[in-house]
Amino acid sequence: MLLVGCERPDPAVVIVVTPLAPLTLPPTPLVTPFADPASAPPTPGLAEPAAAMERPLPTYAGIPTPDPPHQTVAGDAQPYLTHYVNPGETLGYIAQLYGSSIDELQTVNQLANSDWVQVGQQILIPSQASLVSPDFKIIPDSELVYGPAAADFAVRTVAAFWGGYLLTYGEQVEGQWLAGPEIVSLVAHRYSVNPRLLLAVLEYRSGWVTQTAVAEELYPLGYARPRAEGLYTQLGWAANLLNWGYYGRAEAGITSFLIGEELRVAFAPTINHGTAGVQTFFGATSGVTYESWQRDVGPDGLLATFGRLFGSPFAYTVDPLWPPTLAQPALQLPWSSDETWYFTGGPHGGWASGSAWAALDFVPAGNQLGCVQSDAWVLAMADGVVTRSDFGAVVVDLDGDGYAGTGWAITYMHLESRDRIPVGAFVQTGDRLGHPSCEGGFSNGTHVHVARTYNGRWVSADGLIPFVMGGWVSQGLGREYDGLLVRGGVSKEACECREEINAIPGQ
Repeated sequence: MLLVGCERPDPAVVIVVTPLAPLTLPPTPLVTPFADPASAPPTPGLAEPAAAMERPLPTYAGIPTPDPPHQTVAGDAQPYLTHYVNPGETLGYIAQLYGSSIDELQTVNQLANSDWVQVGQQILIPSQASLVSPDFKIIPDSELVYGPAAADFAVRTVAAFWGGYLLTYGEQVEGQWLAGPEIVSLVAHRYSVNPRLLLAVLEYRSGWVTQTAVAEELYPLGYARPRAEGLYTQLGWAANLLNWGYYGRAEAGITSFLIGEELRVAFAPTINHGTAGVQTFFGATSGVTYESWQRDVGPDGLLATFGRLFGSPFAYTVDPLWPPTLAQPALQLPWSSDETWYFTGGPHGGWASGSAWAALDFVPAGNQLGCVQSDAWVLAMADGVVTRSDFGAVVVDLDGDGYAGTGWAITYMHLESRDRIPVGAFVQTGDRLGHPSCEGGFSNGTHVHVARTYNGRWVSADGLIPFVMGGWVSQGLGREYDGLLVRGGVSKEACECREEINAIPGQ
């Protein structure tokens, strides 16, 4: 039943898996480099404030505050985690989910065929490592998330100041032409990854920010795989890995990761989660060795490039990202009181598999399946201002300052362009935002995907601050896309169906 399907990439090929549905390959991006800025179509509404870059870069004279030890790496830890295969999962997806590799999982589980796993099959995931990563801190947590530290940051300003290849590049993304700076911005928004970090990674790997002549146009980050051509796919792959290291360590209890295909390394217990994200990303790049990885994550690696572009990353530190008393504001269900919608997706990635399981999925009533046009309305769950309305997304900033990276924000994904509310609109609880659809990312069924961030950090629907909507409280069941909504003595479980077991009446 093709009721719902959100993004779920595989490390071998960028794919989307819909539970209880076949795998779907996204279209190969149309890559169109331009020879010079004049030949690129103009992007309306964008100024060229390059003079804003002409100021001293911030410095940091102190020592990054030591983190309290997170997870120990003692030898008596459990050598394996256990994963039970869910509908639609591949061995490649499971490997990516845990920072493993297909080869490692095949060896540990004695699997002869990497292309075939069964629903319910037990997969052992190695969790011990003989090596420990350096305790050198690369970035603070606030430089990985798209949060308060990036409030005044503009990608195009940086690209215009340096005048590198990024400024003259363009490609088609989901049927729309985007220039290079806007591709970086879109990836930053979708994954909620700091655009400063994405630009530093792009410059470190390819020189695209500062150089006009570059050696690699199709695979600027070195992820040379089928259907991975183009800046959007390359940056999305990087952002997902950065998120995986950050949230996997912060929330999923992941204590180790792979460098290349075989070398497993434990996170040093005193590094912060932002640094863990960077270490994870560089461990997954093509052709990496332990020696090259040590350079990448050391003082002369990414950190030096970041400093050349933006100054010290620790000069932008926002600490803490979350106050200890953080609590979700009151939210209503995103449909009207006289309608019943169906809970089809329990806690899963806010955007792709690497982010926290921040999202829930719902479909309106009806008999049709798949990607069909719907006249149902997705309604605002709380008051706020619309900060994004493009590529299937409507983002509502709840504190009203016009920037989704401070305070609470709600992302409503897969809203059709028809009747979609514009950027800048102020909304009150219950106002119409748009119609559920398959627009934005890759989806196999008309639905709405809702997720929360606070200060740019994804808020898990199965964590300490669950989704509470109209009295319904989200719970996870330990498997992505599975979960419960509970109100009083009533419990509804996510299901790829429209049945009483997952029917959620409007309040």
